[in-house]
Amino acid sequence: MLPIRAALPVAIIAGVALDLATPDVGWWPLAFFSVILALATLVGRSIGGALMVGLVFGISFYVLHLAWVGQFLGPIPRIALSGLQALILALGAIPIALAYRWTSQFRRRGIGQLIVVPLMISGLWTAREVVMGSWPYGGFPWVRLGMTQVNGPFPEVASWIGVTGLSFLVAITSAALLQWFRAGVRFLPGALPAGIVIVALALTPQFPTASVGTFTVGWVQGNGPSGYFDTKEPGDILDAHSTTSESITGQPMDLLVWPEGAVDSDPFREPGTADELDRIVTSAGAPVLANAATTRGENTFNTTMLWTADPAERQKHDKVHPVPFGEYVPDRWFYEKLAPDLVGLIRREYTPGTIAPVVNVGSVRVGLAICFDVIFDDVIWDGAQGGAQLFVFQTNNADFRDTDENLQQLAFARMRAIETGRAVVNVSTVGTSQVISPAGVPIDTIDVDDADAKVTTIPLRTGLTPGIILGPWLSWLITVTPLVLLVVTGLVSRRRVLDAHQSLPIRDSSGRPNPS
Repeated sequence: MLPIRAALPVAIIAGVALDLATPDVGWWPLAFFSVILALATLVGRSIGGALMVGLVFGISFYVLHLAWVGQFLGPIPRIALSGLQALILALGAIPIALAYRWTSQFRRRGIGQLIVVPLMISGLWTAREVVMGSWPYGGFPWVRLGMTQVNGPFPEVASWIGVTGLSFLVAITSAALLQWFRAGVRFLPGALPAGIVIVALALTPQFPTASVGTFTVGWVQGNGPSGYFDTKEPGDILDAHSTTSESITGQPMDLLVWPEGAVDSDPFREPGTADELDRIVTSAGAPVLANAATTRGENTFNTTMLWTADPAERQKHDKVHPVPFGEYVPDRWFYEKLAPDLVGLIRREYTPGTIAPVVNVGSVRVGLAICFDVIFDDVIWDGAQGGAQLFVFQTNNADFRDTDENLQQLAFARMRAIETGRAVVNVSTVGTSQVISPAGVPIDTIDVDDADAKVTTIPLRTGLTPGIILGPWLSWLITVTPLVLLVVTGLVSRRRVLDAHQSLPIRDSSGRPNPS
């Protein structure tokens, strides 16, 4: 569709538009616009051309979107992560370009072009999203088309088909609109596939989960010196949350929630820390859901603990997906040779947890996700399937102050509420913290950089949404099916080319057809 000199600036515009579709701007329609532009740059491209425009699209998006990464360790990690993500995205552009090339044999206004092509293209786009969310080093599923729609009219669809399914529908709408444009916008039947998907998106209600009462939660944002490079003394972070909790002492509550890293020493090894948590539990009249780095044997874990007055009732959950190059260094021997000073700053090596992300508070099951675990589907699915009646997401955003990171993470928390049909308590060390209804609507907020504590009564829900039940199957199906279709289409296209060559008459040296 576009010569390379036009495709490259269009790819840049597509990347910028996708960034604007995410918080803090959050203009959700731009996600559709971005996908249409990005796909248009791939129509008719060679493998090398697809790699080039895909890389430009990826760089223009990730350098903007992941600006907050450089807040922690400087420009090198930001450039490295953005570059790696852009390269993987560019590699994923090649199958899309091949699909456009191999399906060019379909009739321009036929069912193949208007329905089959958008299905295949959107499947390949979403398959790339799934792969990037799981590889390398466990993946980085921070950027997903479905998550851009939390402020739009369509997020309820996630309760039926999960976030991956919603990403697929955003992609197929965009791909179908592009095919209609290619067929000629005056060809009104060509708009029908995209129109059907848009109407279905708009009319789909959230899947209803069953109400089973309420639960009262005290939640605390201590705003202490929780950043990696903040000036602090041992116990300062614990003191900040203990002090802030005093403002809600005496109010009835079933659970007191602190954020990730609110306890800066291991209470299972430090008697003084354990004594302070005992005091908090007694003062609040409720168990406290706290978080600290803990050690068991030779392993260190990012641990959420339900601290109760009775030691026998205490429960743990360890972060399932420690952040590579943040909480551990994969292949440390290799990366120390490349950037020894940066790698040397990451002293702890957190071990992935294996304990189910659910704790029992009396008869209530509370689902958990620690910081970036909220972006991983398996943690949320395990919590919901483990009987969670509400979710608590604990995070420490202190290293990303004054960036969009906390708002992007809040968008994930809101979408998880919709996807699971559960209320969410998303509590941060420095903000922004929120209680979110099962419909994904904020109920109460503590703004960024405020030290505050609140008590909120939260609805409890039971029942699994189709998005939770079908999510693992849809992710697998959406990943494998378009790749199989691409291979089949490629083989058919190659066979047609060979047949066409074989049907050409054989000519002699003078150019006349050879009778033989």
